[in-house]
Amino acid sequence: MFMIQKLHNLFGKRIVDVFFITLGSFIVAFGFNAFLLPNRIVSGGINGLTIILYETLRWSPSVILFVANGLLLALCLIFLGREVFVKSLLGSMLSPLFVSLLKGVDLGVNDPLLASLYGGVTVGIGVGIVFLGNGSTGGTSILALLLQKVTNLRIGILLGFCDGLVILCALFVFDLQIVLVSLISLYLASRMVDTVQVGPDLSKSIYIISDHYDVIGRSLVKDLGLGITYIAIEGGLNQDPKKMIMTVIREQHFINIKQHVLSLDPEAFITITSANEVVGRGFTLFDTDPII
Repeated sequence: MFMIQKLHNLFGKRIVDVFFITLGSFIVAFGFNAFLLPNRIVSGGINGLTIILYETLRWSPSVILFVANGLLLALCLIFLGREVFVKSLLGSMLSPLFVSLLKGVDLGVNDPLLASLYGGVTVGIGVGIVFLGNGSTGGTSILALLLQKVTNLRIGILLGFCDGLVILCALFVFDLQIVLVSLISLYLASRMVDTVQVGPDLSKSIYIISDHYDVIGRSLVKDLGLGITYIAIEGGLNQDPKKMIMTVIREQHFINIKQHVLSLDPEAFITITSANEVVGRGFTLFDTDPII
């Protein structure tokens, strides 16, 4: 993200990363203590796994946490490098520390559904901020980082998959209602992790196919101040060569641009897709929006 790069230039990458890890760990601990823990919502991860193993096999949670995090941190050091290992170690220590310091925090949210909603959003934001600092809160967060290196999938999806397996295991131990609301919390948390990392869905990519592409293209540039790209295409029915117009816009400008294009060619074919993060003139922070 552009803003993070600016912070790195101002304060240094290491300081900014430590700040993000500390802030994110605090938010995770707050969400856990304020929403999830009072309502007995299984939050997934290694903590959830320790509860399941304790309920079924009476294995010591502290031993499980120590062994599991130790193995994952060792893999982190081998495959992700010393810097990520140190930052993961920092998050692994800060999260339980903040959980201990915030013990007893109660906002009075006693509805399991509301607790799962607010808890999932809060914990997801916290984990996402920790990932922005290239660290993790330990447990399945490290496992998700390791899997991302192999699969290149989004970290929120991988984190949701790992935590989802833990919650599904909880189905054999805990009440069904608790498991169901836990799945809601898990989904929201994974979505918020991706939202924090790539930003909210505020930009759109527009693709326009029209026989009057030259007129539409010139109008978009001259009248609306947009940057456009022509992409060579071929019709599927008659194999006639054409050009497709591609442009990226702010979400709130779509209606005006659509109406403008259709006024030039009522038969124009328009498709729109999400563009979560756009960097460049007209979109980067402090640049000027396209003139609409």
